[in-house]
Parts: sequence; C-alpha cells; structure tokens
Amino acid sequence: MADIYELQLSLDLPNSLTPQDLALLRWHLGEDGGRQDDGYEYPLWDARGSARRIGGVLVGELRYDENMSEWSLTVRQEAHPDEFDDLRRMVLWLGARTTTVGVIGYLRFYEAHLPDVLIAQSGSVRCAILRVEKVVESAAEVIPDPYA
Repeated sequence: MADIYELQLSLDLPNSLTPQDLALLRWHLGEDGGRQDDGYEYPLWDARGSARRIGGVLVGELRYDENMSEWSLTVRQEAHPDEFDDLRRMVLWLGARTTTVGVIGYLRFYEAHLPDVLIAQSGSVRCAILRVEKVVESAAEVIPDPYA
C-alpha cells in the first residue's frame, strides 16, 4: 500500500505578480528562469509524464493570457504526506493571490472515490471534505444532458 495522493489545482493569478513570485512558481514547475528562495527543499510540481499510482498524466503549467491580462496555473501531481507541509504552505500562498473564487482544486488519496475540495475565497483557502452515506449512480448520466 502506498501513501500517495493526487493533487489538482487550476486557478488564475493577477498580472500584478512580482518577478519573485513568478520565479518561485517557475521553480516549483521545473521551468527555466525559476528561482527558489523560500526554504523549499525541492520543486513541488516538476514531475511530468505518466502518473505511477493515480493514473493519467502529471502536469504543471503556468501561462500568461494576454486577452485576460492574468496568469493561469494548472497542476496535477502525485503527492506524499511527507510533502504536505510544503504543499499546504504553497496552496495558502496561492490562495492569498488568486483571482479565482470557488473551487481551485482538490486532494484525493489514490484509492479514494471522493476528493477533499480546495476552495478559494477572500484571500484564503479552505477544504471541503466530501462524505456520502449513499451513492446514487447513473450509467446513462455520466455527463448530464442540459437539454433533457
């Protein structure tokens, strides 16, 4: 049994990010031009390619959108609980800067069916833990038909 989690983040950041903020993000993503100076031992989101435990692909992208005048960040990585202190610090750092309000990602134990949802609001991030007593499944409604 492994202690692996799936971390997904998808959020926007303002055009006003400082060069130091951008350098830190780039370092965590393993990009050229990145610089680390905040006490992290290694980049958190530099893995790419096939995910060993969670399936799918590991990604980390930071892009500037000229039309929206903001940065967009998407991350999907495998995480171990030993990294949770650094991940928590980084997610809270992002939450204080994001322009996204609402769901910005989730953390899911690789064998779990439901994730813990990360929600940004008013400069902070909180976690909503999903629990169900009864699951209602519909083979016909994988993605709902809005016109039905």
